[in-house]
Amino acid sequence: MATCTECGADVSLYDDIEVGEIIDCDTCGAELEVIEVDPVTLETAPELEEDWGE
Repeated sequence: MATCTECGADVSLYDDIEVGEIIDCDTCGAELEVIEVDPVTLETAPELEEDWGE
């Protein structure tokens, strides 16, 4: 288990979670990125920006 950085709800995690994975909070729908796995640390995932073909 980990805690959502947006709403504070518990977020269920898989046993084989890896750094860089994106997890969705079931409570508020926030996209969270795994920053560390021991202990599990989550941050709000960065927004994807359009590159407009650049």
